[in-house]
Amino acid sequence: MSQTSVLHHYPNKQELLIAALKRRDAVTDGTPGTGECFAQSIVEQAQFNEGAAELIELYAALCGESTTSDHPARSYFEARFERLRGEYGAEFEFMKSIGRLRPGVDPHVAGASLLALWDGIQVQWLLSPDDVDMAGTLKAYLDLVILPES
Repeated sequence: MSQTSVLHHYPNKQELLIAALKRRDAVTDGTPGTGECFAQSIVEQAQFNEGAAELIELYAALCGESTTSDHPARSYFEARFERLRGEYGAEFEFMKSIGRLRPGVDPHVAGASLLALWDGIQVQWLLSPDDVDMAGTLKAYLDLVILPES
């Protein structure tokens, strides 16, 4: 695509950046499973992400850069993290309501922890894909906080 074509669709770098992030979400963010399928859907999504390394690289780089107050993607990441903390917290609340969350686990802390672990393990996987099992690490965490089905 020529620069003129890009500028026709995206009049500035900020709009292009946000479009790239939204495209990454469309490709790598599956619909989270709800209820008792939540843990399985997280692991499956991580396995899928391993086939989209270039998008994970883009996400990781922009996420780190967005911590500066004037970064054009800052509001995107703030909204994304707020939404995911809420969604994951609600999923863990559901697990608690059916007696599957381990005693003493705060559902909202578990949700924020899952999000932090996922982003961190993705970076480790990008740096050393042969040594880091992204899906396995997420599954191990979920096994720590969610009780097996009876």
